[in-house]
Amino acid sequence: MNGCCNTIAGLALAAMPMAAPAAPPAAPLETVTLCFERADVKPWRTEQLGGLNFELLRQVEQRINIHFDFQSVPWKRCLAQLQLNGYDGAFAVSFKDDRRALGVFPGGAAVDAAKRMHVDRYMLLRRKGATVEWDGKALRGLQGPVGFQLGYSVGEVLRGLRVDVDEGSQRADELARKLIAGRLGAAAMGGSDASAIMHGPMAAQLDMLPLPLVEKPYFLVLSHAMAQRRPELVQRIWNAMEQARNSAAYKKLERAALEGGEP
Repeated sequence: MNGCCNTIAGLALAAMPMAAPAAPPAAPLETVTLCFERADVKPWRTEQLGGLNFELLRQVEQRINIHFDFQSVPWKRCLAQLQLNGYDGAFAVSFKDDRRALGVFPGGAAVDAAKRMHVDRYMLLRRKGATVEWDGKALRGLQGPVGFQLGYSVGEVLRGLRVDVDEGSQRADELARKLIAGRLGAAAMGGSDASAIMHGPMAAQLDMLPLPLVEKPYFLVLSHAMAQRRPELVQRIWNAMEQARNSAAYKKLERAALEGGEP
């Protein structure tokens, strides 16, 4: 009897479908560590990882299956650590020749603006009643230095205009307060910062000049060490950046944010 039962049980087991072997664990995503300025620069980015820059980088992550580790630090420290290969990259960085020492821009020797993150402009603010004017070539009626944020590339533009400068402020609101207090003759701010100031509580005491001081593209810059170690990944990141920025999904977000909404 036992032999019969054992035979039946054995046949039943043989007839049962075999469980599929367990799938091997997924390979871990490659992590790329990026630093960015510890400040809200709307609509491009916020300290809480919001804004268009982060939306764009998340689309890049999805396209090439990598993971970005975002680190918020003061801007000058971000750039200094990038140069020391302390981070794999930094954003959003405008180009000037001496910044080639910091890391690698897309396109190498001929920087490829098609692989930018975004385009922004610097605007000039003055106190109400001040006489300073900007005609696109020269500053006139300036009384006092032009302030800008520590480490920002607009300083090179201002020095090229042969005006006195003040680089002693970390944030746009600090610049605006110094301007109102009469410690500056004008202040140069990124377009989004200038717009935020001119829609805030200090706006009644300030004017924004109509012509931009300069307009330029901003990039994700990758470290020299990463470019040497993983050149193929570097190119994949920049190619995905261009594709994501030109995608219908991102363009819709960008249009909404630049028209006053939040991405």
